[in-house]
Amino acid sequence: MKIGCHVSISGSIDMAIDNAVKRECTAFQVFTRNPRGWDAKPLASKDIENFKSKLKESKIDRLATCAHMPYLPNLATPKKDGFEKSLKTLINEVERCAQLGIPYLVTHLGSHLGTGEEGGIKRIVKGLTEAGKTENDVMILLENTAGQKNSVGSDFKQLGEIFKQLKPTKRFGVCFDTCHAFVAGYDLRTERDVIETFEEFDKYVGLGNLKVIHLNDARGDLGCNLDRHYHLGLGGIGEKGISSVVKFANMKEIPIILETPIDDERDDFENVRIAKNFA
Repeated sequence: MKIGCHVSISGSIDMAIDNAVKRECTAFQVFTRNPRGWDAKPLASKDIENFKSKLKESKIDRLATCAHMPYLPNLATPKKDGFEKSLKTLINEVERCAQLGIPYLVTHLGSHLGTGEEGGIKRIVKGLTEAGKTENDVMILLENTAGQKNSVGSDFKQLGEIFKQLKPTKRFGVCFDTCHAFVAGYDLRTERDVIETFEEFDKYVGLGNLKVIHLNDARGDLGCNLDRHYHLGLGGIGEKGISSVVKFANMKEIPIILETPIDDERDDFENVRIAKNFA
């Protein structure tokens, strides 16, 4: 099993490994920098070395690790300066992942800000293609969205159309978020629902391109477009659906990353334990 959660890098990037080990993770996700700003300090050589050595000692498979883009970049934006800053940040994040030996970088596709899907998709493809020219082997993973107003990529057919425009293909993959898919209208509440949803995903995107699953229950109901993650088994998807996704991911050997809340109900330790029990 490759199951874990998003872990903090507070203190230094190598603390991510310590935090993952404490939570008994066999996979994990990080931000490589402060996710709420544009600027990022260069990674220190010592921190890079510590990250790599701790990861090797932890016995967590390097191929079960990923980083996530910060919050501000938006490749779908019609604003020229916003697009350029977003592209610069994406390229920088790809290079940071390469330095750390992290194989995957997850990115949201963004919002066209009301200017239309066609233009937003053209900008997304342009930006991703440019980032894919960097000279390393980091794979950029497109994450399906919850279908919020002006967003791109919640529909599998549209996601597949975007994905198929990207070259070189070896530089791109997909991250499937269960909460996003559910609130976008893809049912995941039963084993049959899970099978049918992934069959539709395979039809338009291709299961061979699925590299990471974000395992999150949803605060909202099917098709509500509310991007609010919840504890495993306690939300709209429920135990049967979450359990079926875990079994599917294990069968396909796809790493599972939890992005569940930390509150009085549960913490990361408990959600990771529950995810393993579902397996």
